[in-house]
Amino acid sequence: MHPSPYFVSTRWLAEHLHDPDLAVIDGTFFVPDEGRDAYAEYLAAHIPGAVFFDIDAIADPTTDLPHMLPSPEAFAAAMRALGVGSSLRLIVYDNAGLQGGARVWWTLRLYGAKEVKILAGGLAKWKAEGRPLEEGAVKRASQEFAVSFDRAGVADLETVRRASAEGSAQIVDARPAARFRGEAPEPRPGVRGGHIPGSFNLPWRQIAARGEMRPPQEIAAAFAKAGVDLDKPIITTCGSGVTAAILLLALETAGKKDVVLYDGAWSEWGARTDLPVAKG
Repeated sequence: MHPSPYFVSTRWLAEHLHDPDLAVIDGTFFVPDEGRDAYAEYLAAHIPGAVFFDIDAIADPTTDLPHMLPSPEAFAAAMRALGVGSSLRLIVYDNAGLQGGARVWWTLRLYGAKEVKILAGGLAKWKAEGRPLEEGAVKRASQEFAVSFDRAGVADLETVRRASAEGSAQIVDARPAARFRGEAPEPRPGVRGGHIPGSFNLPWRQIAARGEMRPPQEIAAAFAKAGVDLDKPIITTCGSGVTAAILLLALETAGKKDVVLYDGAWSEWGARTDLPVAKG
C-alpha cells in the first residue's frame, strides 16, 4: 500500500479499533445484477463495532431514482440513529473492492464529516489476515451530526446537460466499456444503453484493485489515456452515482480537488427520452 491521506491500513485500524473517538462504518453495496445482499452479509460477518450504512435507505424517498442524496436534515437524523457523530474519526470499509466505500466516504464528507478515511483492502484483506469479526447488528449510542452540506460538490442534470452540449466540463463515466458503448444491457429496467454525448469512459476497475487505489502517477496516466485533461473541470458519473465516487477519489489521490459528482448519473439520463444518447 502506497502512503495516502485517504486510506488507513488494516494494521492501523486493528490498533485503533477501540478508540473512543473512532467509528467504523460498513459501506458495502452491490449493483442489482450481482444478486448479493449487503446487509445480510454484514449481519453474518463484519469488523467489530461497525455499523451498516445502507446507501439505498439513507437516500431521498421522494424520487424513484436509486439512492439519491437525502436532505441534510434526513442525513443528520440517519447518522444520529447510527451513532455516527460529525466530530468522530470515521473509517469506512466495504466488501466489494471500493464499490460502496468510496460513495459513503464521499457522502460523509459532503455533509460535513471532519475526518473520513477508507480501509485499504476492505473486509477481504481484514479477513485474509485473520483479524476479528463479529455478527449481528451493532447499536451505538446516539450522536449529533452537525451537517454542513457542500451543495457545490454535486452536479445536477442541468449542469451535466450544459457540460455535454457546451463542453463546460469533462464528463467521465466509470461504467464498464461495454455498457458505456451501449453493447451491454443496463442492470436497471427502463434505462437505455449508451452514454452522455461527449463523455469519456474510464471503467473504475482500471484505477482500483483489491480495495485499494493505484498510485497517483498511474491514475493520472489512466485518465490521460482516456482523453481527460486533469487541468480542466471534471464531472464524474456512472450507473447510479456510486462508482462515480471511485473516480472522484482517484482524482483527489492524483491531486485534483475540484471534482463534482453527477448524483442522478446514467439512471437519470438514460431513462429520460428527451435527452440524447451516444453509442460506440
